[in-house]
Amino acid sequence: MQLKIKTSEWAAGIPVSMLNHKTAQKLGVHAGDRITIKTISKNSKQMTTIVDTVDKLVGANHIAVSEEVKKILSLREEQTVDVSFMDAPESVNYIKKKLVGEELTHDEVKSIIADVVNNTLSEPEVSVFVSAMYKNGMTFKETVALVDAILSSGKTLSFRNKYVVDKHCIGGIAGNRTTPIVVSICAAAGLTFPKTSSRAITSAAGTADCIEVLSPVEFSMDELKKIVQKTGACLTWGGALGMVPADSKIIKVEKMLKLDPAAQLLASIMSKKLAAGSKYILIDIPYGKKAKVSLAKGKMLKRKFEQLARHFKVKIKVILTKATEPIGNGVGPALEIRDVMNVLNPKKEGPQDLEKKAIYLASEIFEMTISKKGKGKALAREMLESGKAWKKFQEIIKAQNGRVKEIIPSKISHTVCSPKKGKIKDIDNHLINYLARVAGCPMDKYSGVYLHHHIGDKVKHNEPLLTIYAESKPRLKEALKYYENKKPIRI
Repeated sequence: MQLKIKTSEWAAGIPVSMLNHKTAQKLGVHAGDRITIKTISKNSKQMTTIVDTVDKLVGANHIAVSEEVKKILSLREEQTVDVSFMDAPESVNYIKKKLVGEELTHDEVKSIIADVVNNTLSEPEVSVFVSAMYKNGMTFKETVALVDAILSSGKTLSFRNKYVVDKHCIGGIAGNRTTPIVVSICAAAGLTFPKTSSRAITSAAGTADCIEVLSPVEFSMDELKKIVQKTGACLTWGGALGMVPADSKIIKVEKMLKLDPAAQLLASIMSKKLAAGSKYILIDIPYGKKAKVSLAKGKMLKRKFEQLARHFKVKIKVILTKATEPIGNGVGPALEIRDVMNVLNPKKEGPQDLEKKAIYLASEIFEMTISKKGKGKALAREMLESGKAWKKFQEIIKAQNGRVKEIIPSKISHTVCSPKKGKIKDIDNHLINYLARVAGCPMDKYSGVYLHHHIGDKVKHNEPLLTIYAESKPRLKEALKYYENKKPIRI
């Protein structure tokens, strides 16, 4: 059926459309069904959307589309398109197969990922797939298929440089913002570091969320290449590049479910590193009681990363780092990037634990590439203490149309003080992360938590323990209520 496009400023977050009830009846579709919208031209484009039905908002000869559909298909008001009913795709059966614990073939995994990218699968169906991976796991063959499928779903980068490096942390540790420091140190020493990062999934901030406080992080492939050619590195959001669109859509669902299946974690990281053209990859796996993974699971992930690296013929080093508490002082985009700049700037004094870990990670990358064994740490420290890494960081931010500036967190804040004299025995990393999220992170960039002390520190009665920042009073109130209920710091 041919219908005319009705557009508006309506953004749904996912591609959706609306039909008049009478038009829907003629097409044989109901609310929640799938329809295919196809442009009528020599080089026609098409996509699948979930449809809603209405009485008055849309005329009988029109179809209303969300901003997402309009953008993807380059539609204009009153443009004629062909609209047809679409039955559930075969990939739904493959998802059911995984849900009951059966192994998927390479083609079945590829079919699911292709339908994720094409929007043929609804968000609830993608949620079931994520849940099935979480519940039943994936074999090595399935994980390889997942990497292949995600990688082939988008664009790739390639650099002629000899040493194209990358690093990734599996996340989950509050304040663990080593990436901008490591990128700046390594690029200052001459390595090529096209760092594409994700936004937060379960933590208070991802690297992209933090860098966005200072500069844009969304660029086209051509723009990213120019930034890397100019500075030797970049600090961008991978989701905007079209490199691994399937991964971005799955991560969006993972955020809602607060799930991070091991197979998807492995495939997500490896596909992004391969898509960026990386030849030397460092993987940081923090482990511990309140980290994302235990030591046993960390060792399992290490083995699987090494297996995948051998399969895809890239050099990898996987390190397990013990995590007993948050790293740095700030938790949240603005507070974390302030810690980063205080470490990079030789005239400032940043958190020592954050600096120490960043130097260690950079030294491991140097010893994979340009340094002899045991010499990487000295080179990393030289790049940091000489100010070369700080200069490189400023170059990267400037090349990304940003500006290094003084970070001032939200004025709406409350400092929690120690109820007694004593020593800090425990800071629950998981609860601190969630406290920052209750305060508004990562969307409210100037919200978060600032830790005045770490485990082992002695505190006096009524001495500040942490400060909570929020961008609204209701958020601050909820965060304070959460803190009083959960008590994430134990003295």
